[in-house]
Amino acid sequence: MSDQTSSEHIATTLPHKLVAFGVIVLALAAAWQTTLIPQVLYTTVGPSVFAWFVAGFLLILGVLLLIAAFRGGWAADQEGTLTEWASLGWVALGLLLNVALIEWIGFILSSTLLFAFVARGFGSRQLPRDAAIGFVLAFVSYVGFDRVLGYKIGSGLIESLI
Repeated sequence: MSDQTSSEHIATTLPHKLVAFGVIVLALAAAWQTTLIPQVLYTTVGPSVFAWFVAGFLLILGVLLLIAAFRGGWAADQEGTLTEWASLGWVALGLLLNVALIEWIGFILSSTLLFAFVARGFGSRQLPRDAAIGFVLAFVSYVGFDRVLGYKIGSGLIESLI
Protein backbone atom coordinates (compact mmCIF):
# COMPACT_ATOMS: atom_id res chain seq x y z
CA MET A 1 0.00 0.00 0.00
CA SER A 2 1.52 3.34 -0.99
CA ASP A 3 1.80 6.26 1.40
CA GLN A 4 -1.00 8.14 -0.38
CA THR A 5 -3.31 5.11 -0.34
CA SER A 6 -2.48 4.49 3.31
CA SER A 7 -3.26 8.08 4.29
CA GLU A 8 -6.52 7.97 2.29
CA HIS A 9 -7.47 4.74 4.06
CA ILE A 10 -6.79 6.29 7.47
CA ALA A 11 -8.76 9.42 6.55
CA THR A 12 -11.77 7.44 5.34
CA THR A 13 -11.87 5.11 8.33
CA LEU A 14 -11.15 7.76 10.98
CA PRO A 15 -14.84 8.63 11.55
CA HIS A 16 -15.61 4.92 11.98
CA LYS A 17 -12.82 4.53 14.50
CA LEU A 18 -14.00 7.60 16.40
CA VAL A 19 -17.53 6.20 16.60
CA ALA A 20 -16.16 2.88 17.84
CA PHE A 21 -14.03 4.57 20.49
CA GLY A 22 -17.05 6.68 21.47
CA VAL A 23 -19.14 3.56 22.02
CA ILE A 24 -16.34 2.01 24.09
CA VAL A 25 -16.09 5.16 26.22
CA LEU A 26 -19.87 5.10 26.64
CA ALA A 27 -19.62 1.47 27.79
CA LEU A 28 -16.95 2.37 30.32
CA ALA A 29 -19.02 5.29 31.60
CA ALA A 30 -22.05 3.01 31.93
CA ALA A 31 -19.96 0.47 33.85
CA TRP A 32 -18.60 3.19 36.14
CA GLN A 33 -22.08 4.54 36.83
CA THR A 34 -23.34 1.00 37.45
CA THR A 35 -20.80 0.60 40.25
CA LEU A 36 -22.51 3.55 41.97
CA ILE A 37 -25.92 1.82 42.12
CA PRO A 38 -26.63 0.75 45.70
CA GLN A 39 -26.73 -3.00 46.12
CA VAL A 40 -29.81 -4.67 47.56
CA LEU A 41 -28.80 -7.37 50.01
CA TYR A 42 -32.05 -9.33 50.10
CA THR A 43 -32.12 -10.31 46.40
CA THR A 44 -29.77 -12.26 44.21
CA VAL A 45 -30.67 -10.16 41.16
CA GLY A 46 -30.41 -6.52 42.11
CA PRO A 47 -31.09 -3.28 40.30
CA SER A 48 -27.67 -3.19 38.65
CA VAL A 49 -28.01 -6.40 36.62
CA PHE A 50 -29.60 -4.75 33.60
CA ALA A 51 -27.14 -1.87 33.77
CA TRP A 52 -24.22 -4.33 33.68
CA PHE A 53 -25.85 -6.06 30.71
CA VAL A 54 -26.10 -2.74 28.85
CA ALA A 55 -22.50 -1.82 29.68
CA GLY A 56 -21.27 -5.21 28.49
CA PHE A 57 -23.33 -5.02 25.31
CA LEU A 58 -21.98 -1.54 24.54
CA LEU A 59 -18.42 -2.73 25.11
CA ILE A 60 -18.87 -5.69 22.75
CA LEU A 61 -20.51 -3.44 20.17
CA GLY A 62 -17.68 -0.91 20.44
CA VAL A 63 -15.01 -3.58 19.97
CA LEU A 64 -16.83 -5.03 16.96
CA LEU A 65 -17.18 -1.56 15.45
CA LEU A 66 -13.49 -0.95 16.03
CA ILE A 67 -12.58 -4.21 14.31
CA ALA A 68 -14.80 -3.26 11.36
CA ALA A 69 -13.21 0.18 11.21
CA PHE A 70 -9.69 -1.27 11.08
CA ARG A 71 -10.82 -3.63 8.31
CA GLY A 72 -11.88 -0.71 6.16
CA GLY A 73 -15.07 0.70 7.62
CA TRP A 74 -18.67 -0.14 7.05
CA ALA A 75 -19.46 -1.39 3.56
CA ALA A 76 -22.80 0.40 3.34
CA ASP A 77 -21.07 3.73 3.93
CA GLN A 78 -18.60 3.04 1.14
CA GLU A 79 -21.28 2.04 -1.38
CA GLY A 80 -23.24 5.24 -1.03
CA THR A 81 -25.48 7.03 1.35
CA LEU A 82 -26.65 5.36 4.51
CA THR A 83 -29.57 7.67 5.06
CA GLU A 84 -32.96 6.39 3.96
CA TRP A 85 -35.01 9.52 4.44
CA ALA A 86 -38.37 7.81 3.94
CA SER A 87 -37.53 5.15 6.53
CA LEU A 88 -36.26 7.76 8.94
CA GLY A 89 -39.48 9.70 8.41
CA TRP A 90 -41.66 6.70 9.30
CA VAL A 91 -39.69 6.04 12.49
CA ALA A 92 -39.69 9.72 13.48
CA LEU A 93 -43.43 10.01 12.79
CA GLY A 94 -44.07 6.94 14.95
CA LEU A 95 -42.05 8.43 17.81
CA LEU A 96 -43.79 11.79 17.53
CA LEU A 97 -47.25 10.20 17.45
CA ASN A 98 -46.37 8.06 20.45
CA VAL A 99 -45.31 11.08 22.48
CA ALA A 100 -48.28 13.16 21.33
CA LEU A 101 -50.98 10.52 21.80
CA ILE A 102 -49.93 8.51 24.85
CA GLU A 103 -51.81 10.82 27.24
CA TRP A 104 -55.03 10.65 25.22
CA ILE A 105 -55.26 7.12 23.86
CA GLY A 106 -53.01 5.38 26.36
CA PHE A 107 -49.85 3.32 26.36
CA ILE A 108 -51.18 0.28 24.51
CA LEU A 109 -52.62 2.05 21.47
CA SER A 110 -49.81 4.60 21.15
CA SER A 111 -47.21 1.83 21.43
CA THR A 112 -49.10 -0.18 18.81
CA LEU A 113 -48.87 2.78 16.44
CA LEU A 114 -45.19 3.21 17.24
CA PHE A 115 -44.46 -0.45 16.49
CA ALA A 116 -46.37 -0.35 13.19
CA PHE A 117 -44.66 2.86 12.03
CA VAL A 118 -41.19 1.59 12.96
CA ALA A 119 -41.89 -1.71 11.18
CA ARG A 120 -42.92 0.30 8.11
CA GLY A 121 -39.71 2.31 8.41
CA PHE A 122 -37.76 -0.94 8.33
CA GLY A 123 -39.52 -1.99 5.14
CA SER A 124 -42.56 -4.00 6.23
CA ARG A 125 -45.67 -3.66 4.09
CA GLN A 126 -47.92 -5.75 6.36
CA LEU A 127 -49.66 -3.04 8.42
CA PRO A 128 -52.40 -5.26 9.94
CA ARG A 129 -49.86 -7.89 11.00
CA ASP A 130 -47.47 -5.29 12.40
CA ALA A 131 -50.25 -3.57 14.32
CA ALA A 132 -51.37 -6.92 15.76
CA ILE A 133 -47.84 -7.79 16.86
CA GLY A 134 -47.37 -4.32 18.30
CA PHE A 135 -50.67 -4.57 20.16
CA VAL A 136 -49.73 -7.90 21.74
CA LEU A 137 -46.29 -6.65 22.77
CA ALA A 138 -47.72 -3.40 24.18
CA PHE A 139 -50.47 -5.26 26.02
CA VAL A 140 -48.01 -7.69 27.61
CA SER A 141 -45.70 -4.79 28.53
CA TYR A 142 -48.56 -2.86 30.08
CA VAL A 143 -49.75 -5.83 32.12
CA GLY A 144 -46.20 -6.58 33.20
CA PHE A 145 -45.45 -3.05 34.35
CA ASP A 146 -48.84 -1.93 35.60
CA ARG A 147 -50.35 -5.07 37.06
CA VAL A 148 -47.32 -7.17 38.03
CA LEU A 149 -44.77 -4.52 39.04
CA GLY A 150 -47.26 -1.83 40.04
CA TYR A 151 -45.54 0.79 37.90
CA LYS A 152 -48.01 3.10 36.13
CA ILE A 153 -47.00 3.67 32.53
CA GLY A 154 -50.09 5.40 31.19
CA SER A 155 -53.75 4.68 31.04
CA GLY A 156 -56.15 5.20 28.19
CA LEU A 157 -58.96 3.59 26.26
CA ILE A 158 -57.91 -0.04 26.51
CA GLU A 159 -56.15 0.24 29.85
CA SER A 160 -59.39 1.36 31.51
CA LEU A 161 -61.06 -1.86 30.31
CA ILE A 162 -58.56 -4.24 31.86
